[in-house]
Amino acid sequence: MRLLVLGGTQFLSRAVARDAVGRGHQVACACRGVSGAVAAGTTHLPWDRTNPGPASVTEERWDAVVDVARLPSQVRTAVAGMPDAHWVFVSTINVYPDTDVAGTPATLRLHEPRHTDGDPYESPEIYGQMKVACEQAVLRGAASATIVRPGLVSGPDDNTGRFTYWPWRLAQAHGAHVEVLAPGRPDDLVQIIDVRDLASWIVDLAERRTAGVFDAVGEIVPLGDLLDRVAAGVGATPELTWVDQDFLQSRGVQPWAGPRSIPLWLPRPEHDGLVAHDPAPSMAAGLRLRPHAETARDTLAWLSSTPGGARTGLALEEEASLLQDWRVASSRPG
Repeated sequence: MRLLVLGGTQFLSRAVARDAVGRGHQVACACRGVSGAVAAGTTHLPWDRTNPGPASVTEERWDAVVDVARLPSQVRTAVAGMPDAHWVFVSTINVYPDTDVAGTPATLRLHEPRHTDGDPYESPEIYGQMKVACEQAVLRGAASATIVRPGLVSGPDDNTGRFTYWPWRLAQAHGAHVEVLAPGRPDDLVQIIDVRDLASWIVDLAERRTAGVFDAVGEIVPLGDLLDRVAAGVGATPELTWVDQDFLQSRGVQPWAGPRSIPLWLPRPEHDGLVAHDPAPSMAAGLRLRPHAETARDTLAWLSSTPGGARTGLALEEEASLLQDWRVASSRPG
């Protein structure tokens, strides 16, 4: 298969290129090349997507194209230049406005599309609206297409830092009586997907020219179980102290990612559905998931060997202060 990856220098797109090369496919990565190196064994085709596609990209015959773009104008231009290929477009579960509702692509409503380019980092809503427009451009313009909507993607090379906090934090809990702050309730549902599993599935979809729309999500598990699996993967034995979400919010702790945040934590019930999408349709279409402990182990190994590897979340002194305040607050009568 002759595969064109639009991107190829970071996280998921790089993992896709690496997986496809490992299967013996001819892989080219069309990108500026300023965010990192393309995977070994691929061909770099320079393209700044603010400009029309160069002949080295648009005049070649590609069996499949994988695109992770956020801006509708860029997707429309690319599809118009290569309409005969099978497209695998990587979208997002942010296309669903109802974050309190779990479901599948067949049951969940979408944002109204935003066909003009905006800042995808301004808000999840704008990001989701633009991704809906990108999906429409692919479905309308490509000979055949797969739309893949990932949830929280984790694993080695994660430049978002949204999951790496937990392997890092729990790895420090060796020995007895090492207390770790856990957010919310242990039965709050969450799900993650390893970038390598997602990349492998994307290549499968390209090879088979599978048509359809899928949520790219992992097993739905209670947060307490997931943290236990992460701890096992990094050889840790923490003592988790579960801290009420109202208390965390009152102390200015942020959900999901960023400074003074706790990754994987989302306020409930308004986000109950965001991390509880049914993975069954995707697994029926060939998605295979590795154990969470393996993802945690390999993520920690990458983080430990990568200077400046991305990690967000609480600093240890912030965590200690919150735990002390929580002990005081929870000991008060009433």
